[in-house]
Amino acid sequence: MDIALGLCVGVALAAACGFRVFVPLLVLAIGARAGFVSVGHQFEFLASWPVLVALSVATVVECVAAVWPWLDHALDVIATPCAVVAGTLVTASQVEHMHPLLMWATGLVAGGGAAGLTQVATVSTRGVSTVTTAGLLNPFINLVQTALATVLSVLAILVPVVAGVCVLAVVGVLAWWWVGRSRRRSERAPGASGPRLTYVDAA
Repeated sequence: MDIALGLCVGVALAAACGFRVFVPLLVLAIGARAGFVSVGHQFEFLASWPVLVALSVATVVECVAAVWPWLDHALDVIATPCAVVAGTLVTASQVEHMHPLLMWATGLVAGGGAAGLTQVATVSTRGVSTVTTAGLLNPFINLVQTALATVLSVLAILVPVVAGVCVLAVVGVLAWWWVGRSRRRSERAPGASGPRLTYVDAA
């Protein structure tokens, strides 16, 4: 049960890292400081005041920068690897009672994977908005993504089971969307319609 609840908290926070890297880390740090969630001995630094201040500043900078179209594209360059690292960290912090190798492997596969998947969806959504609306909807989409990151992070701390179910639903939808998108691309690729028959005049 402890492992299951820890995974619910960690993976939900990791998925939120795909929307905003620092919001879930800040919520986890506040929750650990307030005693709502345990982070284990190796991750107690997350609840320290210096880390709280640093995460608060980083969160404000990230959220403000995401509103500006020319800055959100620059953030995308570093956001994906940062999201995977953050997702791995928050998930590992919730399964610390495992063997260290298994703990970090779980963090990377479950947490890093969830963060990477939502981050790819985030970048793709903004890319579609940039092409179809010339970026006019990007600030609104960024605000929605910030709200999703905040709500999902708070749910992960307060009601981890509900957050875990939400993440499974989101991951399922994203996986379905990604498979459909890949299939449509392959169908539009040259030669996707199958081999062509060439007729030679025997005469």
